[in-house]
Amino acid sequence: MNSGALKARSIDVMIGLPHLSDGKLLDRARRLQQPVLVSANAFSRWSRRRGWREWVGWSLRQLENAQGLHSLSLDSAGFSAMVSYGGYPWTVDDYIRLAAAYPFRWWASLDYCVEHQVAGDREEVLDRMSRTVRSNIECRLRADDEGILSTFMPVIQGRLPADYERCADALSGTIDRAGLVGVGSMCRRAIHGPEGLIAVVDHLDRILPRPIRLHLFGVKGEALPYLTAFRHRVASIDSQAYGVAARNAARRDGRPKSDAVVADHMESWVRAQHERLRQPQRRLPVQLPEPEPARPDDPWEVAIAEARQQIRELIESGDLLGPVL
Repeated sequence: MNSGALKARSIDVMIGLPHLSDGKLLDRARRLQQPVLVSANAFSRWSRRRGWREWVGWSLRQLENAQGLHSLSLDSAGFSAMVSYGGYPWTVDDYIRLAAAYPFRWWASLDYCVEHQVAGDREEVLDRMSRTVRSNIECRLRADDEGILSTFMPVIQGRLPADYERCADALSGTIDRAGLVGVGSMCRRAIHGPEGLIAVVDHLDRILPRPIRLHLFGVKGEALPYLTAFRHRVASIDSQAYGVAARNAARRDGRPKSDAVVADHMESWVRAQHERLRQPQRRLPVQLPEPEPARPDDPWEVAIAEARQQIRELIESGDLLGPVL
């Protein structure tokens, strides 16, 4: 690909919608003709028939309302599921049924986010990276069975830039075939710093094969002027930040947070993101990566660390008995 073609590429701004219910919010999304991303959680059905709140499947009728949108993609709702339910209430097979129910532009793998609210220490970060690798493999296998592999987007996770490289290496064949890879645990990440968003993107840009492009989940709008330097690598970003602004404005004005109010904030947000994409590129100084935590000296701790690593390898290979999800 020549340099002129690279310069012509742009970063897609995807609107994260909380639902696909017919109404003013969806109408505005149709009129804006921006790519739309919706969470699997938007289609969840719940029951209290047995005395507690229980996930009982998908409500697919909303998908009929997607007609007229620029495009529709599907996110696995990883962060929401971890924070709200402590894990996915649905299985890989359940999720694949949803992914196969509509011709999504792309649908993201199930993954295990590592934000500080979810993964409190280094060992848990590494454990969740291994589970993410295995979930990608399981989703790819089921997608092939269902005939939807062409729209499957693998997702990588990590805390340090090198973590994402490890995840990508473990999924290299899957990523090469997909051409587009999602980068998770971005929405609450600082722009600057050795673990910042730009440090991660810069590292991935250095190590990934040239044709591979990235979707960055939940990126703050302030990051866009820094990301335009990577427009050859970053295909798209998404956010539902306008919903927070709408809630705050409605509370301040003493009025309900109606779909009409949210739609106005959504349109303003979209315009602001495109304006940021037109701003001059900003560059950050090179950030040295944080050193990996030192290996323990105590023989017992060394043995525990080695056992943990063996368990992670078994999870990634699928040789560990029992469900991963």
